[in-house]
Amino acid sequence: MKPIRIPWLSYLVIALGAVAMVFPFLDMVFSSFKSASEYARLKYTLLPEHFVFDNYRMAFEQLKLSLLFKNSILRSVSITLLVLMTSSLAGYTLAKLRFPGKNLVFRFILSTMMFPAFLFFIPNYYITVHFPLIGGNDIAGNGGVGGLAASPLGLIVPFAVSGFGIFLMRQFIMNIEDAYLEAARIDSAGELRIFFQIVLPMTLPALSTLAIIEFIGSWNEFIWALLMNSVNADMATLPVGIQMLKSHLDPTLTQPLVMSGLVIATVPILLVFIFLQKYYVRGMMNSGLK
Repeated sequence: MKPIRIPWLSYLVIALGAVAMVFPFLDMVFSSFKSASEYARLKYTLLPEHFVFDNYRMAFEQLKLSLLFKNSILRSVSITLLVLMTSSLAGYTLAKLRFPGKNLVFRFILSTMMFPAFLFFIPNYYITVHFPLIGGNDIAGNGGVGGLAASPLGLIVPFAVSGFGIFLMRQFIMNIEDAYLEAARIDSAGELRIFFQIVLPMTLPALSTLAIIEFIGSWNEFIWALLMNSVNADMATLPVGIQMLKSHLDPTLTQPLVMSGLVIATVPILLVFIFLQKYYVRGMMNSGLK
């Protein structure tokens, strides 16, 4: 007996899921155009009665969006590039080179993925604040104004290496045929030349996948950015600035401005995903991840 198939039911479930995913985003966009009085009404309406475009101008002024946006872009792009570099180099080393203890090193890297990120925030904070000979610190890491935490490096350096990134790149590079590498070695090519001219161009799908994951994660990260903001207020990122505005001002008056800031903060993430989404799927498939 053949199973009964109902194609329209599958499409209905997918459509309902799409609506559930898109509706909060649409509510955020339309709320950013509402006035404070309209947003505070108990009767909910999705579309605003009158579109208030001035919310975006006020958001730039009260949220200091230009500074927050610059810090978020600097942090997310820098971390993404550093993770791509360190993960691809480590992934190639673990996948294609032979050296004693390689499997032990790989298992150690995998074990770091078992621990939540916030577990390392306190030791990382102590290291960045008391980093020697930076930010006025002496050789013992004391006497300064915050060490690495007083500069943009405090937002970037602790996230320059990713255990998941190394794992992803290793899995992808293992699928590259050794014949390409052996042919290059026969032609007297060094390992760095093999990596940059042969391996790296072939890992574009995996690099794009990792770039999307790291950029979104760095852009939305809040706790570490808040810690760095306590040392240097000029290092605040968009999530920190928006949350501080919500905490210190009347939410009935600032919520449309917060929504405007959230819309602006979402645009870079959407652009990155739109341009790299085809490589994202290909990278996940070819890396062997399920």
